[in-house]
Amino acid sequence: MSTDFTPPAGDPVSRFCFGTMQFGGKADATASQALYDASRAAGINFFDTADVYTDGTSETLLGGFAKAERDKLVIATKVGAVGGSSRDNILTRFDGCRSRLDMEYVDILYLHRWDDETPLEESIETLAELQQAGKIGAIGVSNYSAWQIMKAQAVAVSFATNISIFQPMYSLVKRQAEVEMLPMAQSEGFAVASYSPLGGGLLTGKYASGDGGRLVDDSMYKARYGVDWMHQAAKDLSVLAKDNDVDPATLAVAWVASNPAITSPIISARSVAQLAPSLAALEFDLGDDLKAQLSALTPTPAPATDRLEEV
Repeated sequence: MSTDFTPPAGDPVSRFCFGTMQFGGKADATASQALYDASRAAGINFFDTADVYTDGTSETLLGGFAKAERDKLVIATKVGAVGGSSRDNILTRFDGCRSRLDMEYVDILYLHRWDDETPLEESIETLAELQQAGKIGAIGVSNYSAWQIMKAQAVAVSFATNISIFQPMYSLVKRQAEVEMLPMAQSEGFAVASYSPLGGGLLTGKYASGDGGRLVDDSMYKARYGVDWMHQAAKDLSVLAKDNDVDPATLAVAWVASNPAITSPIISARSVAQLAPSLAALEFDLGDDLKAQLSALTPTPAPATDRLEEV
């Protein structure tokens, strides 16, 4: 990972990142503290949040937990999901982030999503100014396509800065990033903090057992993962996990982490018990044979040129 993400204490940045989307929501303050502590005990020093997570409570809780050891951590937050990426909105939303986190500086600030309504030059110039003022370290983008990332990078260079890191969705059932984004990251030197390695919970095995959850109750997640072959892959993953005496979530996270383009998968949970299988992936030796079996559970996406005969 780039030295841009090295905490002042000088420790290496952790192999996994913990995503705090549940802080203040499905994880109350006590549960959130326990999740933070469990992550730290496992050696995680990279934490991800956003201004919109649990209406800002995620940032408030994370800031409180991190306060006593701020120099040992990499803290990332995001703006632009609400109100777009105009100069005024970035500055206003980021002021809110810093206030809730109780931090003058964050290590990474992402634009949360692409904004068709705002000139990219306006957005990137604003981030460059925040960087020059010492308020942010690295600039990142989340939920951008490959062409959008490279366009943002070209604009960033014109302001004497660069896009250092991006966040794509990536899991056994969401492999589109393999087509252009992950090869681009390796070619151009981007760090990658991928999210949803458990496919919104689909790959934990609970849905294969008929349990409910947000893939049933939440319309967005139901649309995102409501595809028959994805659910069949989850069932097959559970069988493979049982055959190898390991939790399905451990296999799913370890598979994502095994991709050489992935810098830090973002793991998350609403309880320490739920987090444990993901943390176990830190030490799990996947091996080439098991990795190949996992990859075979889902379709490999076609190459960007669609020349299947060359694959």
